[in-house]
Amino acid sequence: MQTLNLRSGRMIGANLPVYVVAELNTSHFGNLDVACKMIDAVKESGADCVKFQSWSESSLYSEDFYNLNPLAKRFMTRFALNDEELKYLRDYTKQQHLDFASTPYSLKEAKYLVEQCEVPFIKIASMDLNYLSFLKDVSKLGVPIFLSTGMGELREIRNALETITSSGNSKVVIMHCVSLYPTPDNLLNLNNILGLKSEFKDFIIGYSDHSSGSLASFAAVAMGCAVIEKHVTLDSKKIGFDNQMAMEFPEFQSMIQGIRRLEQMLGTYERELSEAEVKKSLEMRRSVVAKKDIKQGEIITIDKLDFKRPGNGIPLDQLSTVLGKTAKRNLPKDFLLAWTDLS
Repeated sequence: MQTLNLRSGRMIGANLPVYVVAELNTSHFGNLDVACKMIDAVKESGADCVKFQSWSESSLYSEDFYNLNPLAKRFMTRFALNDEELKYLRDYTKQQHLDFASTPYSLKEAKYLVEQCEVPFIKIASMDLNYLSFLKDVSKLGVPIFLSTGMGELREIRNALETITSSGNSKVVIMHCVSLYPTPDNLLNLNNILGLKSEFKDFIIGYSDHSSGSLASFAAVAMGCAVIEKHVTLDSKKIGFDNQMAMEFPEFQSMIQGIRRLEQMLGTYERELSEAEVKKSLEMRRSVVAKKDIKQGEIITIDKLDFKRPGNGIPLDQLSTVLGKTAKRNLPKDFLLAWTDLS
């Protein structure tokens, strides 16, 4: 599958613009005004999609965990977005002509996103890569799936894909990911992007970037990733779950501008010369010229020839055809030979 049609009507995949997802996670701190300001900033940055998280305090952690970590429950409750808030943010995002998506952690949340928010795709978090019954249920909703692979071995990725595709859904984007926040350079393992492209040739490969800065995303684009996801924030100095590793919007905008430049730089897999370069070759390559005066009727031999610019004469790869021919007329020294001068 070289291309995939999202429910928003946007096509992603090979030879198409990189689809850039701005992950807001909890950097809105449960505040709708802040979330809307972030959506505005995503629009200004030039990204394609705003992505939130759809969870409640009961869909992620057990009560035993909260008993040991009471402060965690308070944060989870405070930062969670309920259905009405998600719908409001979906509508606001749509007004900005951006795609709206979210990561669900229960089937109920996934159904709400698909049926009420009409998301273009469902993002599966890395933590649920081996939650096969959940993958099966989400797959049956029939929407494209962005499958994050952090903490996952290759066999787990295979099992997840088999579960999804055997449920009748082949619309999957495999997201290379390392679930460390931020991920240190020596653990990014970006070459695994090429490994995933080789192992799963029928699927689009993307990258969920948890590193600092833009360099890893640039490398991922150069390796052929069709989707880039990056955590963003209005202020990385504020203490939050992943907020301090998130990228602030001025840098995010610069990253997207860099990605768009990269798309132009990468070109095509096939070796193709542009018209401009073909024209330049006529100026810069060498042609066959007379090394000394050649009289009419003389046989052309190698000692009578030199090779100089411009390149709009007889090209050097045809030199063997020139040798042994006869000059039809007098050819002065440094004269650019043409086929009409020879017989």
